[in-house]
Amino acid sequence: MSKTLGRKQRIKNSEWIEAMADIESAVSKPDLDALVKKTVADIRKKTKGKKAAFAWSGGKDSLVLGEICQKAGITSCVLVVSNLEYPAFVEWVNENKPEELEIVNTGQDMKWLAGHPQMLFPQDSKTAAQWFHIVQHRGQAKYYKDHGLDMLLLGRRRADGNYVGKGDNIYTNRIGVTRYSPLSDWTHEHILAYIHYYAVKMPPIYEWPNGYLCGTHPWPARQWTGTEENGWKEIFQIDRSIVEQAAEYMPGAKAFLESGVN
Repeated sequence: MSKTLGRKQRIKNSEWIEAMADIESAVSKPDLDALVKKTVADIRKKTKGKKAAFAWSGGKDSLVLGEICQKAGITSCVLVVSNLEYPAFVEWVNENKPEELEIVNTGQDMKWLAGHPQMLFPQDSKTAAQWFHIVQHRGQAKYYKDHGLDMLLLGRRRADGNYVGKGDNIYTNRIGVTRYSPLSDWTHEHILAYIHYYAVKMPPIYEWPNGYLCGTHPWPARQWTGTEENGWKEIFQIDRSIVEQAAEYMPGAKAFLESGVN
């Protein structure tokens, strides 16, 4: 039996990789299939007679959510992005997105970031949460309203410390969006096992430094960099063109390039 992963924020990136390599000793295929069957049944029961769609980010949880929702007959979905995405991720999305995916762009760009420098490389959970509010939450609410939905399914899980509602894992927020988290009780190992057994194709983000910790996100929302300079260093290692473009707007990016330490 492999070591059980704990709360996401306390797991090292290397531990995620080790867990994936040894996932068959943690979760068997029959046990996973039983969980999938139960989850599909729950989704069908709770969405019966409702107009529902799922949120898809391209991250590991949403990839599993998307496949299970489609098994349950829900195919409409939304991806919310900004103009501050990694080019490699955008390319991957275009090649691997669900057939009925609609993309909502909330419009944040380099000029916006220059005017909101406090949003660059969040060093605290409050600032990181603001990214989800101004991008994902805002875009999801627009999609929900535009399509007259009754319910939006999310890949949120308690193991990540996410709020998923009480009891039936369904709640309606203050602006009237009803959210349902069918994977709420799935462990990290369950997610990794599904990806392994069903050969789910992952975005390049998980191959980058701290990929499992950071997940999918606009590049300036990258967490756990320690310092702004280190943030630019990590982004440079992933895609130097991002830093070169940012240098036209962000003094820190320009200083990083001029320092020659990259």
